[in-house]
Amino acid sequence: MIYDLAIIGGGPAGYTAAEAAGKNGLKTILFEKSALGGVCLNEGCIPTKTLLYSAKVFLSANDAAKYGVACDCVSADLTKIIARKGKVVRKLVAGIRAKMTAAGVETVQGTAVVTDAGDDSRREITIGCNEQTYVARKLLICTGSEAFLPPIPGLKDSDCWTSREALDNKDLPESLLIVGGGVVGIEFASFFNALGTKVVVVEMLDEILGGMDKALSALLRSELTKKGITFHLETKVVSICDHRVEIEGKDGRQLIESGRILVSAGRKPVLTGFGLENLALERTKNGLKVNEYMQTSHPAIYACGDVTGFSLLAHTAVREAEVAVEHILGRGHAMSYQAIPGVVYTCPEIAGVGKTEEELQREGVRYTAKQLPLAYSGRFVAENELGSGVCKVLEGEDGRLLGVHILGNPASELIVIAGIAIERRMKAGELKAMVFPHPTVGEIIKETL
Repeated sequence: MIYDLAIIGGGPAGYTAAEAAGKNGLKTILFEKSALGGVCLNEGCIPTKTLLYSAKVFLSANDAAKYGVACDCVSADLTKIIARKGKVVRKLVAGIRAKMTAAGVETVQGTAVVTDAGDDSRREITIGCNEQTYVARKLLICTGSEAFLPPIPGLKDSDCWTSREALDNKDLPESLLIVGGGVVGIEFASFFNALGTKVVVVEMLDEILGGMDKALSALLRSELTKKGITFHLETKVVSICDHRVEIEGKDGRQLIESGRILVSAGRKPVLTGFGLENLALERTKNGLKVNEYMQTSHPAIYACGDVTGFSLLAHTAVREAEVAVEHILGRGHAMSYQAIPGVVYTCPEIAGVGKTEEELQREGVRYTAKQLPLAYSGRFVAENELGSGVCKVLEGEDGRLLGVHILGNPASELIVIAGIAIERRMKAGELKAMVFPHPTVGEIIKETL
């Protein structure tokens, strides 16, 4: 049998593409070496958000008296929190499996290896898996990414966590040192801090959450500092030995002892182990090179998600997969990256879409920044006795929305409004003319314009 499309990797890009292809009549086969859902569902997005929500409920219960509600003897049970995380993951994995069946997708568990990419006269691509051979006319590579371990002396010989180990840990550490102040590091910092762990974050840059709005990132750091998290910025880890970490910053070197160490220094595309190294596909410095339709340098081979090294976000991967399948079907639009939201699910949340002030300044783009506290929203004040927040809107000289950045709950939901407006190239006046329901926290965007 010759398949119309073979997909390697069952993460957000892979299962989205498989479902779309199957529903559109393409004979599709999906290879996944472990569990459907990939890192996002099994070791990343969903598990961390499940843990963070438990932490949010715990914090809310502790603060309930401020809302006139009595909650005595509140406690958090990490073992039960981890167990619930597992239940959520299993339920969603089963849901994806059901989607594949409904779309007529053949799913194979095992490591797929491309053995022959065909040539100009014979475009069929041959794939081996579980001692079986499969042939497809098109191939979509969605092999994802893995944790990057920096070359820190002593790291490989230590029992440091990556996000994988942190998600399955059932013993709450008294102290935790996190190497890296990016999205993953800060989310874990927020979670463990909420449950009572003493958390220290070491970041090489001059601010946490590189790539997010710098001013709002600083405000979030201030909020987390008030909660007891210690930050060492512009600081590098010199060495790790057992549970001792030597760091070097503006104040020289110091040694920090910690019950646990979590390394969260970013991720890198997975490009080996699937025969990709034998395909002679063109690459960038970060991953596989693709065009606006997610085609690689081989016209019958596409790549989506983290393997391209461009935007290591699940929602980006989903849209890339949709673009790729539409192109295979002979229709659709080019991939657009101008309105990819970024969200950090701390408490409070922070989210942004479009350009940051730092990007606009580097590009020499003239803009106007408008900013309002979330306290201008009646709904926010009613529901956030302790919380604070900010909404920042960046407009071009022609009034077009260039970027929107929000600190405060529920920024992750509100940013969708701004993303649609930026993608549609709306002007501030056009969005302001829309009717927002009252009272909602989303009204803060309208108020800020």
